[in-house]
Amino acid sequence: MSVATSVSVLKSSVVAASGGSFLLEDRTPEQVFTPEDFTEEQRQIAETANRFAREQLLPAAARVEAKEDGLMRSLLQQAAELGFTAVDIPEQYGGLGLDKTTSALVADHLSTLASFSTSFGAHTGIGTLPIVWYGTEEQKQRYLPKLASAEWIGAYALSESTSGSDAMNIRTRATLSPDGSQYILNGEKMWITNAGFADLFTVFAKIDGEKFSAFLVELNTPGLSVGKEEHKLGIRGSSTCPLVLSDCRIPVTNLLGEAGKGHHIAFNILNVGRFKLGVACIGGARLAIELSIRYAQDRVAFGKPIAQFGLIQRKISAGVVHLFVAESMAYRTIGMMDAALHQLSAEAATSPREIQKRIEEYAVECSILKVFGSEMLGSVADELVQTMGGYGYVEDYSAERFYRDARINRIFEGTNEINRMIITGWLMKRALSGQLPLLAAIRKLMDELMQPPAFDSSDDAGSPFAREIGILGSLRRITLVAAGAASERFMAALADQQEVMADLADCITSVFALESALLRARKLAAARSSNAALAQDISAVFADEALATVEQAARRVLAASSEGDALNMRLAVLRRFSKSVPVDVISVSRRIAQISIDAGKYRF
Repeated sequence: MSVATSVSVLKSSVVAASGGSFLLEDRTPEQVFTPEDFTEEQRQIAETANRFAREQLLPAAARVEAKEDGLMRSLLQQAAELGFTAVDIPEQYGGLGLDKTTSALVADHLSTLASFSTSFGAHTGIGTLPIVWYGTEEQKQRYLPKLASAEWIGAYALSESTSGSDAMNIRTRATLSPDGSQYILNGEKMWITNAGFADLFTVFAKIDGEKFSAFLVELNTPGLSVGKEEHKLGIRGSSTCPLVLSDCRIPVTNLLGEAGKGHHIAFNILNVGRFKLGVACIGGARLAIELSIRYAQDRVAFGKPIAQFGLIQRKISAGVVHLFVAESMAYRTIGMMDAALHQLSAEAATSPREIQKRIEEYAVECSILKVFGSEMLGSVADELVQTMGGYGYVEDYSAERFYRDARINRIFEGTNEINRMIITGWLMKRALSGQLPLLAAIRKLMDELMQPPAFDSSDDAGSPFAREIGILGSLRRITLVAAGAASERFMAALADQQEVMADLADCITSVFALESALLRARKLAAARSSNAALAQDISAVFADEALATVEQAARRVLAASSEGDALNMRLAVLRRFSKSVPVDVISVSRRIAQISIDAGKYRF
């Protein structure tokens, strides 16, 4: 069975909102895409991917971990037979040309074995999309059909020993040959995923040591050599090797994109990598929660299954809550991308540059997904080990592998520290350019704060979600107050205040996270879904957590940005908006856990 080749139709009510506008504007449940909106075709594709993962990938986990010769390539080719490696490639080049939602679903459900997910993601994402978006017609015709079928495996060579997150500082050089027919590449690359069996590398180098550019280098190119496999903490079944380029000569026609414009390729491809990593973390967490529940039901201590103990239930509930939130953010973001792409004219819809621009619009949401998703999976994997106790600490059980494999996600696709800088920096940049009316919103809020508090006459006052909607409004206001104080104090030097930038990023993330979960819960309630009550409980618990996170982060920002009367005034505002009647988190969390335990899995 292979995946279907038609592109699904997005619900017309889904809004292609401006990136970052969630910080300033409310949305209705109908305006956002949620997992409950998947088409039947998308559900079938997800089920095919899930079945492949459980029947082919998980049984091969030990062999993958041992790097059995040829196995990873074979698994990628099996995935290709089902169409999974062709989802993002246009039909005219041997691909399926499906929407971003379907692409995300495939990444989500193939992520149960992290080593495979890493290899698959590197091949279909950073190993293929640069050619889809920036390749010449000749390059696309030559390479994309082979990549779509996994006859050839792709890899992406950007990092170097002295330039990881600082990508523009690469030392690899490209020099034009005297006759102008070739580029000669010299340098070394590090941490290259799939390098041990890849056939095609997208290599970044500086022409004459200055013009940051990308090149397509085939495996059999003289002067290219692949180093030994790295011995890694996790994702051991994936290939990670250095590359050495020693007078490596390639045709000038293998320049990818424009000379000196390679940074556009590097950074725009990372946006896709970040949202794909976020959804991959969702799939991994879904299985980890299932394993936690299964073990907790089977393990008996003090005369009863440990699933009946409150502190075990707290772990299960926390995983379910954070997974629901991550899933809601991920598919909301991807829904906006698809809505934006659907707005393109027929001609523009075939333009990779136009597609890339629409995806780039959601750079901040992609970074949020990457940070939240990776930290969510890290926590879920950690609690899986803790739930299993000593059994979780030995290699005979999969918890140990989950724990090791999860760690890399906070480093991949830009460290979480770098992505926190991007979240705040990107929004501030758009604010200063006038693309996002953030500064006007801050000024308006400060003017309102000078007035007596108004009676709440909103339409949400009688809603069963009124408390959570109120908390969401408070999160927005607190974030704006903190951002305003930091901007006023540091101005253009704000980017140098990394701790402040990171705390603001956590505030911004909390707004997007709570709103996404809340909109999904309200949508389920309106549909009278059997999961509506569970989603409402999740929203209530997460609202309290988000408020605590934002209050603490904002307090640090205000203390760093203000002093004297100004600080006292802003702290008074913070106290005003931090007031909330707490939900009984213990009782509600027990209810969330019990529903999940009864289902034997994450129920959504």
